[in-house]
Amino acid sequence: MNTAMSETMSKKKTGHQFGKVGVLFGGRSAEREVSIMSGNGVLKALKSHGVDAHLFDTRERSLAELAAEKFDRVFIALHGRYGEDGTLQGALEQLGIPYTGPGVMASAIGMDKVMTKRIWQSMGLPTPRFIVLDSHSATREELRQVPDVLGLPLMLKAPHEGSTIGISKVVGYSDMSEGFALCAKFDEKVLAEEFVAGRELTVPVLGAGRRARTLPIVEIRAPEGNYDYQHKYFTDDTKYLCPAPLDEALTQRIQALAVQAFNALGCEGWARVDFMLRSSDNEPYLLEINTSPGMTSHSLVPMAAKADGVSYEDLCVEILKSASLDLKPSADWKPD
Repeated sequence: MNTAMSETMSKKKTGHQFGKVGVLFGGRSAEREVSIMSGNGVLKALKSHGVDAHLFDTRERSLAELAAEKFDRVFIALHGRYGEDGTLQGALEQLGIPYTGPGVMASAIGMDKVMTKRIWQSMGLPTPRFIVLDSHSATREELRQVPDVLGLPLMLKAPHEGSTIGISKVVGYSDMSEGFALCAKFDEKVLAEEFVAGRELTVPVLGAGRRARTLPIVEIRAPEGNYDYQHKYFTDDTKYLCPAPLDEALTQRIQALAVQAFNALGCEGWARVDFMLRSSDNEPYLLEINTSPGMTSHSLVPMAAKADGVSYEDLCVEILKSASLDLKPSADWKPD
């Protein structure tokens, strides 16, 4: 038997162990377009390993249809609300379908930048100072006071959005109202966050608890420091350095901090932790965690895996292997 045929048979054997797999993608969030790209990439990768994988768009199809498909497990390639925020995870727990990524509570907390930062703060993990504003009741005077507390420039963010949707950099007092209005379109609350000048880094984490491990750090160098939605997914202007050019001690420190941040929220399976490394003193600051990261051609977790010698296809299989339930069905439970 030649090598190519042997590899093909091995992949088919690997794929059969998973049974029927659903790739949940699309969805109803502002990140639908990205999710469609992620889902198609994951589907192709899993099929290359002989996995019986099928796309399932959660915007177009109901939970009843999801149950009727009788998937043995699902790969969540959804981003944002109704896919990354614990709501879908809760439905999958009810249906008894193992899924990739963190569970209900960790997903819900990770989707909320404010709650995430509060937990990290409570555990002594470094994150930029912040103020939470009500989208409906914040007064002009309250907005004017924010730069006095956090300094300028500062960042305004919609706490429940990702992919840099609903985010604004404020460089002067006159920018506060416009930036606030932009973020308020996406959320009930607006997160005002101290701006940390420095290098933008991200660290993928795989596994759970003591078995959690990091992939190489990625440094993001966007044009004029503007890593927006367009530069993330649709241009080649942004430069990525992986592994990031950091000394070994600092690399290990940031990776250890990423695992701490991951475990602090009770994450498992996989996630990506975003940092700013302050240029004045090389101090790392936690920004947020992505509990269902992008898997597009421009995405950072596959990039880090490649630097670690792991192909996109093998990464997808590794993530799929980790699919599980928070609450294991009792011995006498059987699906309808």
